[in-house]
Amino acid sequence: MASPPSALRSIPSHFSPERLADVDARLAGIIRDHHVTIGLAIESGSRAWGFPSPDSDYDCRFLFVRRREDYLSPWQKRDVIETPLEHDMDVNGWELGKAIKLLLKGNAVVIEWLMSPIVYQGAPEFRDGLLGLANAHTDRAAIARHYLHLGERQRNTYFADHKAISLKKIFYALRPATALRWLRLHAEAAIAPMDFPTLLEQCDPPEAVVRLGHELIERKAVTRELGSGPLPPPLRDFIDDEFAAARACFPARAHRISEDARRDAAAFFRSMLRD
Repeated sequence: MASPPSALRSIPSHFSPERLADVDARLAGIIRDHHVTIGLAIESGSRAWGFPSPDSDYDCRFLFVRRREDYLSPWQKRDVIETPLEHDMDVNGWELGKAIKLLLKGNAVVIEWLMSPIVYQGAPEFRDGLLGLANAHTDRAAIARHYLHLGERQRNTYFADHKAISLKKIFYALRPATALRWLRLHAEAAIAPMDFPTLLEQCDPPEAVVRLGHELIERKAVTRELGSGPLPPPLRDFIDDEFAAARACFPARAHRISEDARRDAAAFFRSMLRD
């Protein structure tokens, strides 16, 4: 099954032509060998988040739909397709049904894929339909708790003992903290921007946080290693304060997917199978 001609493609001019060709070839092989249609293939990770290094991996993630006969079988195929990590290229994807269920549960990863500014291929109706589901039915508190759990895990893993750490790991906690601040200050929105500089610009953090954040981005863009050091106090305080504010603003509670959400998701899923 071949994918329809892609109407979505947005590749930065600085991308390696060789790596771009490698990703395109890997996606074409997946379509051919697994008999799937790829609805959306994007770049995730630091390149899409706005703080790449010269040696950042190419992290392609994609959403796919299987053939109708594969769904109408007692022997269901896996809901992921994984390919070997080669050099600096990592290409893996999720089946549409898996992505929809995670999205409605408040999984921010799926939503970030839909928001990625770097698109290898995709159909507008596929991405727009999933974004419509996210905007209509995503629980913003569940999204916030996703970022909170992610950020606290990174904070406790790398920075708990106040020792010197690889400075590039600061982004692992700083970006979730900034996304949480953005969500807290934009009560009408459920989806925060994926791009970290945009988050900084739109959530009015302390001046020292903005300065240090941009300094780290600029240094990371030109060097493979930022070196190591303790977590700078302004960033430490910002991260801890935002996590504390998020725990108060977005308390843990059971999340139930509404019948309206299930109905709309099922209708979209069936429409993609028909297409």
